[in-house]
Amino acid sequence: MLDREGPVPLYKQVADLVRDQIERGQLQAGDPVPSEATLEKEYDIARTTARRVARELREQGLAYTVQGEGTFVGPPSAPRSPKTMPIYQKIAGELAENIKNGDIPPNRAIPGEKMMMRQYGVAKVTVRQAIAYLREQGTYFRLTRLG
Repeated sequence: MLDREGPVPLYKQVADLVRDQIERGQLQAGDPVPSEATLEKEYDIARTTARRVARELREQGLAYTVQGEGTFVGPPSAPRSPKTMPIYQKIAGELAENIKNGDIPPNRAIPGEKMMMRQYGVAKVTVRQAIAYLREQGTYFRLTRLG
C-alpha cells in the first residue's frame, strides 16, 4: 500500500517497491522495469510520477533507459533479456498483420494515436515510433484521428 498522505513522495515509494522486486530476484539484470503505463495503472499514479520512478531507479544505479525501448534492470552494460522486443515494434507488427490480413483494408485509416495509446497502454512517443517503424518497413497507410 502506498502512503499517499505521508512524507515520502509517491515516486520514491513505488521505486522502493520495484527495488524490492529486483532484490528478491523477481526482476533480474536485463529484464524490463514495468512501463510508465503499467505503473500508472497498478499504483493509480500520474504519468509524471511513473516517469520519476524510472529516474529514481537510474539514480540509484538499479536501472538504465534505452530511448524508445524502455527501462531495464541493471547497469547499461547488462545484456537485455533476449525475449525483450521494443513495444513499438510489437505494436507495428500487430498493425502490419492487421493490414496484411485485411482487418485494416488498403487505403483505410489505422487507429488514431489516442486510441492506440489507450489500447496498448503506452505514451504518444511510442505510438509515433511504431508508425515510423511501419513506414521504414514499407507498410503504407494513412492516418486519421479515430480516438
